[in-house]
Order: sequence, then C-alpha cells, then structure tokens
Amino acid sequence: MTRSLRLPPLVVETKEIEPVDDLLVLTDPRNPLAWLRRGEGIVGSGRPVIQMGGRGAPPMSTPLAEVWREIAADARVSDPLELPGTGLVGFGALGFDPESTTRPYLVVPSTITGVHAGRAWTTTIRREGEADAESAAPSPEPYGPHWSATLGPGLLLPDAYQQAVRAGVEAIAAGEVEKVVLARDLVGTIPAGADLRRLVRALATSYPDTWTFAVDGLIGASPETLITVDHGTVTARVLAGTTPRGADAGEDAAAAHALEASRKDLDEHRFAVTSVVEALAPLTRDLVAPGEPHLLELPNLWHLATDVSGRLSNGASALDLVRVLHPTAAVAGTPTDAALEVIRRLEPFDRGRYAGPVGWIDARGDGEWAIALRCAQVGAEPQRYAAAYSDTIPVVAHAGAGIVAASDPETELLETRVKFRPIVDALA
Repeated sequence: MTRSLRLPPLVVETKEIEPVDDLLVLTDPRNPLAWLRRGEGIVGSGRPVIQMGGRGAPPMSTPLAEVWREIAADARVSDPLELPGTGLVGFGALGFDPESTTRPYLVVPSTITGVHAGRAWTTTIRREGEADAESAAPSPEPYGPHWSATLGPGLLLPDAYQQAVRAGVEAIAAGEVEKVVLARDLVGTIPAGADLRRLVRALATSYPDTWTFAVDGLIGASPETLITVDHGTVTARVLAGTTPRGADAGEDAAAAHALEASRKDLDEHRFAVTSVVEALAPLTRDLVAPGEPHLLELPNLWHLATDVSGRLSNGASALDLVRVLHPTAAVAGTPTDAALEVIRRLEPFDRGRYAGPVGWIDARGDGEWAIALRCAQVGAEPQRYAAAYSDTIPVVAHAGAGIVAASDPETELLETRVKFRPIVDALA
C-alpha cells in the first residue's frame, strides 16, 4: 500500500460496552486475531479494512512505520475512552530475518473488541463513504471440538542441533561473534477446520503472565516484550539466561540461585540488555536500565530479566522502536549482523516469524510488541482454509538457546526442550 493509491481515509468509532467474559469467542475460529494477557486485551473480527504484506507478498517499498503514520494521520477517530487498544489499531507480525521470504504483515479488522482495567469496548472501522458498520459488539461463536496436533522432528534433529551449538562455540572462539542464538524446529499437522481459538485459550490459561497472541496463523505466548509505548512512556523487558524449574521447593530455589550466579547466563544477559539500550537511545530520553537483572518466574522456567524504561522523543512510534530494536541480542546474538550470518549458516531453515516482532499499534503511535517465542505458525495461505482439499494443516514450531563461549551442547539442547513445552503441551 502506498499513498499514490489515495484510498478514502478510515472512519473509526470506539464505544464502551457491557463487560465481556471471554474475548476469544468474538474472533474467527479459523483465523483468530488476538492480543491477551491476564484476561485483558483486544481481539479482531470481521473483514480486513487494511491488510498489508504477509507470506508471498512482494517487498514493501516504504517502511511499515511510515505507512502506518500516514494511515493514522488521515483517519477520523472518535475514541472517548483513550485506553490501550481503543481507537484505530493495527495487528502486526514481522519476520525474524530481513532476508526472510516472510514479509511484514499488518491488518486492521473492521471490528475490534477489548477489555482493560474492567472496562470493555468495541471499535468499528470503515472507509469514508462506506455504509456504517454494525454498532453492536460482534456475536459470540461457541468453541469447536477439542483437537490435537501431530508433531515430530523438523529439519534440525537433536544430534544435529548439538553439532550446530559446537559450531557456534567455534565461531565465538574464532572472534566471529560474542554470542549467537541457535534454534531448532518441530513440524507437524493439525486437523483441517480446527478451531484455533482453543490453542490461544490453552496458552492464555496456562501462562496468564505472558503475552498471548494470534496474528495470521502465528499463535503463541511470549514471556518477552520487545517494546511497549503508552502515552509516550517506553518500557521493554529483556530476557536472556534461562534454567528449568526444580521438581520441589528446595530444588527450585537451588535452580534459581544457580541462575543468578551463573557467569555464562549473566554474560548472555548483559549482551542482550546492552543491545536494547544502545538501540533505544537515539529515539528516547531518560532511559533507565537497572545494573543487575531480576529473576522472572514462569510455570516451567526461571529467566534473568531486566526492565528498561524511558520516554519517547523525536516523534517516534512503537513501530519505529520495533525497527531499531529488532533483532536483539536475546534472539540473534552479538554483533547482530555477524550473528545473523552465523544463524543463516548453521540453521537449515528460514525462521519465518519465529523470534520476530508481533503486536499492535494505534493511531497515536502507542502499542505493545512482543518477541514471537513459545509459538507455532499454523498453515500458510491457502492451506489454512484447505479443508476441501486436505484433512490436515501444516504447523511448525521453533525454540532456541543463546550460545556463548562457555555453552555446553547437551545443556543447550535441554533448554530448547524446556522452551518447546508451552506450545507442545497446548498443541497436544
């Protein structure tokens, strides 16, 4: 999409509605559009009013942040609530690697329903000159039957992954990189016609403190925000350094203490925090990053975490920050360009959207973007709607580990197994 098309501007109207118990029943079972955390968030429904990019689309000639800025500037927005997720909102998912065949994707649905701080709303979006959209909230659709996926090894088998880790350590020893994040894959199928909202719901229920997302078949529950912008305040959570939870209270406490004291994990975390701070500095002010990480507790893992905060400057938007931040050292390595070259050499697949940015942006430039982790990509057009031609839909999932000089291949393989657990359990 470019300005030369001169499409009519968007007309956007947000109205408060009665409380909504379950947002997911209001989105498409075959192609859910959702952003959820702790029972709150936004879901999209209805036809796309704007849809840009995606798999198979040609490269965009204009950066996505600039295209969105023009769309938002032209829009006529009535938003008396001014809460996170009200007004004009676009849902997006971007590829991990700039050289990926997966193009940036952004969609504005005709209806968005949301809940925040006990208040609920519906937003209708249309082109100027089109008939008014239905003002009532979309009708709920009951969940379809339960289903299970079939999953198995992908292109990088466990033994081959350990070989890749050894090669990564060799690249570090040779001075090529200081850190590189290497992933492996699982592939499989789900039944055609499956209600994908069940996968979203399983993740949101089991991991309520993560950011659960569904955008164009990319479904997951990420523990790591890339960036959040709320009325000019910028926050980012950096995760790097991981260990499995213990089997009992004593073992769990020992695991947490060992992670806090691990030089390997602290070094990995330091690389990740430095990359975020250096990327944000030109577009923010009053940037603060604590000197030491804190422990983040998830149902299956301990993470080292650092919360970075600041204020926007220079008229930047959430998408501008996404552009300069991604890929961080937490998902690529250090230095970034060299780490990407090592990843391309050692991983026998295109990551697609795994470890790429996923989230939403509004007309003010506010938004919330996570790193697409603990996720799976369901189908590809037109397979996701191919029930008439096949009884299954392809699915692929990835998990990775940060490789530094002290990395042990068997330990890194174990880390990927633990990181696969949320999406594998939900698919099962």
